[in-house]
Amino acid sequence: MVWVRAEYAGALAVVSTWIAALVPWNVTYSTGVSGGSVLFVRFPFFQVRYAFGVPAARRVSLSDPLSATAFQAGQTIQAAYQVWTVGAAVLALAVVFAILYYRYEDAAEAGPVDPVRLLGGLLTLAGVVLAGATYLLVTRGFPGVPIPVGVVLLLVFGGVLLTVERE
Repeated sequence: MVWVRAEYAGALAVVSTWIAALVPWNVTYSTGVSGGSVLFVRFPFFQVRYAFGVPAARRVSLSDPLSATAFQAGQTIQAAYQVWTVGAAVLALAVVFAILYYRYEDAAEAGPVDPVRLLGGLLTLAGVVLAGATYLLVTRGFPGVPIPVGVVLLLVFGGVLLTVERE
C-alpha cells in the first residue's frame, strides 16, 4: 500500500516536521493541586502551565525544557523533564534539517542519505523519546492523566516517512 507518491515525499517530510514542532506532545490536566487545578500543555520547545484556583501561583506561566527541568531538580519527575529535553533536541535537529532540505532540496537529494528517511527516523526517535517522557510522568507520580497528542503524531509521521516508496 502506497501512502504517499514518491514525488511528494520530500514536501510531506518537511511539512510533517514543521507540524510536529508546533503540536503539543503532551497535555495533562491535574486536579487537587494545592487546592486548585493545573493544565500543562507541553510543546516540544516550551511548556504552558495554566493554574486555576491555586493560591499564590501565577495563572499562566511559560517555560522551556531546560528551565522546566531545573525547576523540577530533586523531584521524582525530574527524569521525565530530562527525557523531554532530549526529545526536544532530537526534534530541533529534525527542524533544522527540514529547513535545510526545503532550502537546498537538490543538494539534500544528492547526498548520501535519503532526506525523507532521515526525517522519518528523527521524527520516530523524537516520538519514542517523548513517549518515554510521558511514561516517566505517569510512573513517577505526576498528578493527572497525560494525553500524548504529539507523541502519536510523531510516530505516525515518522512511520509514514520511513515506509514511503522512493524511486
